[in-house]
Amino acid sequence: MTKTNTIDSIMELAPVIPVLVIKDPAYARPIAEALVVGGLHALEVTLRTPVAIEVIREMSKVDGAVVGGGTVLSEGDLQASLEAGAQFIVSPGLTDRLGTTAIASGIPFLPGIATAADIMRGLDMGLNRFKFFPAMAAGGIPALKSLAAPFHQCRFCPTGGITQENAAEWLALDQVTCVGGSWLVPPGRPDIAAITANARSAARLAVLEPATRFQSRA
Repeated sequence: MTKTNTIDSIMELAPVIPVLVIKDPAYARPIAEALVVGGLHALEVTLRTPVAIEVIREMSKVDGAVVGGGTVLSEGDLQASLEAGAQFIVSPGLTDRLGTTAIASGIPFLPGIATAADIMRGLDMGLNRFKFFPAMAAGGIPALKSLAAPFHQCRFCPTGGITQENAAEWLALDQVTCVGGSWLVPPGRPDIAAITANARSAARLAVLEPATRFQSRA
Protein backbone atom coordinates (compact mmCIF):
# COMPACT_ATOMS: atom_id res chain seq x y z
CA MET A 1 0.00 0.00 0.00
CA THR A 2 1.07 3.59 -0.62
CA LYS A 3 2.86 5.21 2.30
CA THR A 4 0.44 7.40 4.22
CA ASN A 5 2.66 10.01 5.82
CA THR A 6 1.17 12.97 3.93
CA ILE A 7 -2.36 14.22 3.54
CA ASP A 8 -2.07 13.73 -0.24
CA SER A 9 -1.27 10.05 0.24
CA ILE A 10 -4.32 9.69 2.51
CA MET A 11 -6.63 11.46 0.06
CA GLU A 12 -5.36 9.38 -2.85
CA LEU A 13 -5.97 5.99 -1.23
CA ALA A 14 -9.52 5.84 -2.64
CA PRO A 15 -12.09 8.19 -4.17
CA VAL A 16 -14.22 8.09 -1.01
CA ILE A 17 -13.30 8.45 2.65
CA PRO A 18 -16.04 6.88 4.80
CA VAL A 19 -17.21 9.29 7.52
CA LEU A 20 -18.14 7.07 10.44
CA VAL A 21 -20.31 7.63 13.50
CA ILE A 22 -19.95 4.43 15.54
CA LYS A 23 -21.87 4.11 18.79
CA ASP A 24 -20.75 0.63 19.83
CA PRO A 25 -17.02 -0.26 19.83
CA ALA A 26 -17.98 -3.92 19.27
CA TYR A 27 -18.88 -2.92 15.71
CA ALA A 28 -15.58 -1.16 15.04
CA ARG A 29 -13.47 -3.98 13.68
CA PRO A 30 -16.18 -5.70 11.58
CA ILE A 31 -17.05 -2.38 9.94
CA ALA A 32 -13.41 -1.53 9.25
CA GLU A 33 -12.77 -4.99 7.83
CA ALA A 34 -15.78 -4.71 5.51
CA LEU A 35 -14.72 -1.30 4.23
CA VAL A 36 -11.15 -2.44 3.60
CA VAL A 37 -12.33 -5.59 1.80
CA GLY A 38 -14.50 -3.34 -0.35
CA GLY A 39 -11.49 -1.25 -1.34
CA LEU A 40 -11.70 1.76 1.00
CA HIS A 41 -8.68 2.10 3.30
CA ALA A 42 -8.81 5.64 4.72
CA LEU A 43 -11.49 5.64 7.45
CA GLU A 44 -12.56 8.79 9.29
CA VAL A 45 -13.96 8.07 12.76
CA THR A 46 -15.82 11.15 13.92
CA LEU A 47 -15.51 12.16 17.57
CA ARG A 48 -19.27 12.48 17.87
CA THR A 49 -19.83 9.64 20.33
CA PRO A 50 -18.39 8.86 23.76
CA VAL A 51 -16.75 5.70 22.38
CA ALA A 52 -15.10 7.26 19.32
CA ILE A 53 -11.56 7.09 20.72
CA GLU A 54 -12.02 3.41 21.55
CA VAL A 55 -13.35 2.89 18.01
CA ILE A 56 -10.21 4.48 16.55
CA ARG A 57 -8.10 2.17 18.70
CA GLU A 58 -10.01 -0.94 17.57
CA MET A 59 -10.14 -0.03 13.88
CA SER A 60 -6.42 0.68 13.89
CA LYS A 61 -5.84 -3.02 14.56
CA VAL A 62 -7.39 -3.97 11.20
CA ASP A 63 -4.83 -4.80 8.52
CA GLY A 64 -5.04 -2.32 5.65
CA ALA A 65 -7.06 0.27 7.56
CA VAL A 66 -5.67 3.81 7.73
CA VAL A 67 -7.76 5.31 10.52
CA GLY A 68 -8.18 9.00 11.18
CA GLY A 69 -9.86 11.07 13.84
CA GLY A 70 -12.66 13.29 12.53
CA THR A 71 -14.67 16.14 14.05
CA VAL A 72 -11.50 17.13 15.90
CA LEU A 73 -12.31 20.44 17.57
CA SER A 74 -9.51 21.02 20.07
CA GLU A 75 -5.98 20.20 21.10
CA GLY A 76 -7.43 17.64 23.52
CA ASP A 77 -9.31 15.89 20.72
CA LEU A 78 -6.15 15.87 18.63
CA GLN A 79 -4.02 14.38 21.39
CA ALA A 80 -6.60 11.73 22.27
CA SER A 81 -6.88 10.71 18.62
CA LEU A 82 -3.11 10.42 18.24
CA GLU A 83 -2.80 8.34 21.41
CA ALA A 84 -5.49 5.98 20.07
CA GLY A 85 -3.52 5.42 16.86
CA ALA A 86 -5.05 7.89 14.41
CA GLN A 87 -2.93 8.32 11.28
CA PHE A 88 -4.63 11.50 10.08
CA ILE A 89 -6.84 14.24 11.48
CA VAL A 90 -9.94 15.90 10.03
CA SER A 91 -11.63 18.95 11.50
CA PRO A 92 -14.85 20.71 10.45
CA GLY A 93 -13.12 24.10 10.58
CA LEU A 94 -9.75 25.73 11.13
CA THR A 95 -8.59 27.73 14.12
CA ASP A 96 -5.11 29.09 14.68
CA ARG A 97 -4.64 27.01 17.83
CA LEU A 98 -5.78 23.70 16.36
CA GLY A 99 -3.95 24.31 13.09
CA THR A 100 -0.69 25.18 14.81
CA THR A 101 -0.89 22.16 17.09
CA ALA A 102 -1.75 19.76 14.26
CA ILE A 103 1.08 21.05 12.08
CA ALA A 104 3.57 20.81 14.95
CA SER A 105 2.54 17.18 15.56
CA GLY A 106 3.42 16.20 11.99
CA ILE A 107 0.14 14.31 11.53
CA PRO A 108 -1.54 14.56 8.10
CA PHE A 109 -4.21 17.22 8.65
CA LEU A 110 -7.35 18.02 6.64
CA PRO A 111 -9.11 21.10 8.06
CA GLY A 112 -12.58 22.17 7.01
CA ILE A 113 -13.23 25.33 5.01
CA ALA A 114 -16.35 27.00 3.60
CA THR A 115 -15.11 30.45 2.53
CA ALA A 116 -12.20 32.15 0.77
CA ALA A 117 -11.14 33.60 4.13
CA ASP A 118 -10.91 30.08 5.55
CA ILE A 119 -8.67 29.01 2.67
CA MET A 120 -6.45 32.08 3.02
CA ARG A 121 -6.05 31.38 6.75
CA GLY A 122 -4.97 27.85 5.88
CA LEU A 123 -2.54 29.04 3.21
CA ASP A 124 -0.99 31.43 5.74
CA MET A 125 -0.30 28.36 7.90
CA GLY A 126 1.23 26.40 5.03
CA LEU A 127 -1.85 24.25 4.34
CA ASN A 128 -3.38 23.69 0.90
CA ARG A 129 -5.46 20.55 1.29
CA PHE A 130 -8.93 21.12 2.72
CA LYS A 131 -12.26 19.53 3.53
CA PHE A 132 -15.06 21.54 1.87
CA PHE A 133 -17.74 21.36 4.52
CA PRO A 134 -20.70 21.24 4.64
CA ALA A 135 -20.50 20.70 0.89
CA MET A 136 -24.14 20.78 -0.15
CA ALA A 137 -25.32 23.27 2.46
CA ALA A 138 -22.43 25.60 1.54
CA GLY A 139 -23.61 25.82 -2.06
CA GLY A 140 -22.74 22.52 -3.70
CA ILE A 141 -20.64 22.12 -6.82
CA PRO A 142 -21.17 25.68 -8.14
CA ALA A 143 -19.92 27.09 -4.85
CA LEU A 144 -16.78 24.95 -4.78
CA LYS A 145 -15.98 25.70 -8.43
CA SER A 146 -16.16 29.43 -7.73
CA LEU A 147 -14.33 29.14 -4.44
CA ALA A 148 -11.52 26.98 -5.81
CA ALA A 149 -10.85 29.06 -8.93
CA PRO A 150 -8.53 31.65 -7.30
CA PHE A 151 -6.69 28.93 -5.35
CA HIS A 152 -5.15 26.74 -8.05
CA GLN A 153 -2.68 25.20 -5.58
CA CYS A 154 -5.42 23.77 -3.37
CA ARG A 155 -7.14 20.39 -3.45
CA PHE A 156 -10.38 19.49 -1.71
CA CYS A 157 -12.36 16.68 -0.12
CA PRO A 158 -16.03 17.75 -0.22
CA THR A 159 -18.03 16.30 2.67
CA GLY A 160 -21.61 16.80 3.78
CA GLY A 161 -24.49 15.74 1.56
CA ILE A 162 -22.32 13.57 -0.71
CA THR A 163 -24.01 10.36 -1.87
CA GLN A 164 -23.24 7.43 -4.13
CA GLU A 165 -25.46 9.12 -6.71
CA ASN A 166 -23.72 12.51 -6.78
CA ALA A 167 -20.15 11.60 -5.80
CA ALA A 168 -18.96 11.21 -9.40
CA GLU A 169 -20.04 14.78 -10.20
CA TRP A 170 -17.84 16.06 -7.39
CA LEU A 171 -14.93 13.83 -8.37
CA ALA A 172 -15.10 15.25 -11.90
CA LEU A 173 -13.88 18.61 -10.59
CA ASP A 174 -10.15 19.05 -11.23
CA GLN A 175 -9.41 20.27 -7.70
CA VAL A 176 -11.31 17.47 -5.95
CA THR A 177 -9.10 14.54 -4.95
CA CYS A 178 -11.69 12.57 -3.01
CA VAL A 179 -15.01 12.97 -1.21
CA GLY A 180 -16.17 12.11 2.28
CA GLY A 181 -19.37 10.16 2.74
CA SER A 182 -21.50 8.77 5.54
CA TRP A 183 -23.78 6.71 3.31
CA LEU A 184 -21.46 3.70 3.34
CA VAL A 185 -22.31 2.66 6.90
CA PRO A 186 -25.95 3.31 7.87
CA PRO A 187 -26.80 3.77 11.57
CA GLY A 188 -27.58 0.78 13.75
CA ARG A 189 -26.38 -2.81 13.76
CA PRO A 190 -24.00 -3.16 10.82
CA ASP A 191 -24.99 -5.21 7.78
CA ILE A 192 -21.50 -6.37 6.81
CA ALA A 193 -22.50 -7.61 3.36
CA ALA A 194 -24.21 -4.30 2.56
CA ILE A 195 -21.26 -2.26 3.86
CA THR A 196 -18.84 -4.28 1.75
CA ALA A 197 -21.05 -3.79 -1.32
CA ASN A 198 -21.32 -0.05 -0.64
CA ALA A 199 -17.54 0.18 -0.33
CA ARG A 200 -16.99 -1.67 -3.60
CA SER A 201 -19.39 0.64 -5.41
CA ALA A 202 -17.63 3.68 -3.96
CA ALA A 203 -14.17 2.36 -4.81
CA ARG A 204 -15.26 1.88 -8.43
CA LEU A 205 -15.87 5.61 -8.72
CA ALA A 206 -12.12 5.92 -9.33
CA VAL A 207 -12.52 3.90 -12.53
CA LEU A 208 -15.34 6.14 -13.73
CA GLU A 209 -13.54 9.39 -12.95
CA PRO A 210 -11.54 9.93 -16.20
CA ALA A 211 -14.64 9.54 -18.39
CA THR A 212 -16.62 11.82 -16.11
CA ARG A 213 -13.91 14.48 -16.29
CA PHE A 214 -13.89 14.30 -20.09
CA GLN A 215 -17.67 14.67 -20.29
CA SER A 216 -17.59 17.65 -17.93
CA ARG A 217 -15.36 19.53 -20.35
CA ALA A 218 -17.28 18.68 -23.52
